[in-house]
Amino acid sequence: MAFEYIQQSLAQRQQHALLRQRVHVQQSSARTITIAGKTYLNFASNDYLGLADSPFDKAPTATGSRSSALVTGYQSCHKLLEDKLCALLNYESALLFSTGFSANSSVLKTLFSETSSTQNCAIFQDKLNHASLIDGALQSSAKHVRFNHNDMSHLRSRLEKSPAHNKLIVSEGVFSMDGDTAPLDELYSLRQQHNAWLMLDDAHAFGVLGEDGLGSCQLHQNKPDILVITFGKAMASQGAAVLGDKALIDYMLQFNREYIYSTAMSPLMVDAAFFQLQRLLDAHAQRDKLKANINLFKRLCADKRIAVMLSDTPIQPVVLGSAENVLAAQRALQNRGIWLSAIRPPTVPENTARLRITLTAAHQEQDIYELVRHLEAQL
Repeated sequence: MAFEYIQQSLAQRQQHALLRQRVHVQQSSARTITIAGKTYLNFASNDYLGLADSPFDKAPTATGSRSSALVTGYQSCHKLLEDKLCALLNYESALLFSTGFSANSSVLKTLFSETSSTQNCAIFQDKLNHASLIDGALQSSAKHVRFNHNDMSHLRSRLEKSPAHNKLIVSEGVFSMDGDTAPLDELYSLRQQHNAWLMLDDAHAFGVLGEDGLGSCQLHQNKPDILVITFGKAMASQGAAVLGDKALIDYMLQFNREYIYSTAMSPLMVDAAFFQLQRLLDAHAQRDKLKANINLFKRLCADKRIAVMLSDTPIQPVVLGSAENVLAAQRALQNRGIWLSAIRPPTVPENTARLRITLTAAHQEQDIYELVRHLEAQL
């Protein structure tokens, strides 16, 4: 029978406690979530500043862009948002994408396509980089080199051994599953020493890190050659932007197939992103509250000897090892009114399945006390 492998693959996933399923969410906020008529404390949201529930009352110029950006889809709203991001983050030029996945993967595929001298190119990626970055590198024509997570000695060794002329180092500002940050000063130093470029996916840092929430770049004098930010995390909107110098963005305009052949980002979402961007810049009180919530959670976990991975960001993982163990813990916490994510392979390496706890500025102190109390009882 044709396509028997479909049922076989699903059965295998089920057998190893790795089968993914969607959950129908009836209502959600940065603090609570309602599923099947029951309301839980929500510790699975990337709405770190609690901005997703704010009203957006500006009438858009249009709901649809009607065509690709290189036909007639590039409108004033697109240019205004790109210009604003360039001014804030000190880049010459930018491109808007409908998703962060598309932005990440398409940049790597395009930069090292058959158009370039790919026989002399190499991509050096942190082993914990997001799937979009891995996929983009695998679909490129460059040599793909992985280095151990945040291990600068290993990266240095890989760079020294590579004969490539065009070297691109790729990392994340905040790693989405571990919650730790990239050693940017060392990455900038290695970039300079090896005449390489640095690409940074700052999805989980933008809005959270920096005095004005501008992410990893606001914490350092240097900046990556290619910066990708997404609007669907702390900015509580949708879409993404790739920022770089004018030559890079002009190159993407010529050869980036996802950008060239996709309908331009909807003006409705562009207007919403512009609105949310200003709210993010003004969200100083929310960032202070988020930092206080993170510190409270870490202190309470230390007091209760709950082993949380080293992270100073809203992402606070508790590694339980097997997929079976993490699913059992997730179900037990749900029975106690706590909703959080059970992350299993292949999203994370084998034997590192974890509860991925995400904190937001919307959480109240008693919410965090309750979370830790139930974690202690379960773990």
